[in-house]
Amino acid sequence: MSRIQLALNVENLEESVAFYSTLFGVEPAKTKPGYANFAVAEPPLKLVLVENSGHGGTINHLGVEVADTDTVDAEQTRLHAAGFASVDERATTCCYAKQDKFWVENAPNGERWEVYTVLADSDTFNAEPAAAGCC
Repeated sequence: MSRIQLALNVENLEESVAFYSTLFGVEPAKTKPGYANFAVAEPPLKLVLVENSGHGGTINHLGVEVADTDTVDAEQTRLHAAGFASVDERATTCCYAKQDKFWVENAPNGERWEVYTVLADSDTFNAEPAAAGCC
């Protein structure tokens, strides 16, 4: 299964969780201090909320969540053949999950896109102490 990921910076996590729970009719799949994510079935969406004071209402990053590492590899190969550069990150920790992923380079408007799969949950936001923003 693939789905688009939209990671938003929010001012107040509790208010944002309440809003998006009502909007999409689902509770968060994961909540941690300053972080929540929703696995929305319809439309297929991974909505990530990152509490980031002073940046609420802005995009943190975008992504495509895929089923497994083989799909990450296939997408990276496909995009490389199309001339897209990427930055590889394997067995990395981000957003309270261990992931295999890559970041697409040089989007025309500077937006940050990742293609990733979740390998396992993590107790930490990233490999180092939690910081504002993701990845």
